Amino acid sequence: MGTGTLIFMIVGPIAILVGVAMMIVAIRGGVGENPKSTAMLIAGMMAAAFGTLLTAFAIGNAAGPATLPQGA
Repeated sequence: MGTGTLIFMIVGPIAILVGVAMMIVAIRGGVGENPKSTAMLIAGMMAAAFGTLLTAFAIGNAAGPATLPQGA
C-alpha cells in the first residue's frame, strides 16, 4: 500500500465523520429558517461525499488493477 493510499484511508473517514457531524448540527439548527444552517447542511453533504470518494478510490487502488475475465 502506497503513501497516498494510506493518507486517503486516514483523511477519507475523518472527512465522512466531520461531514455527518456538520449535517446533524445543521438539521438541529433549523435548515429552512436559518441561512447558516442551510449552508452548513450543504457543506456537510459535500464533505461526506468527498470523504466517501477518497476512501473508495483508496480501497480500489489498494485492490490492484481491474482485469477483465478472458474468454466469453
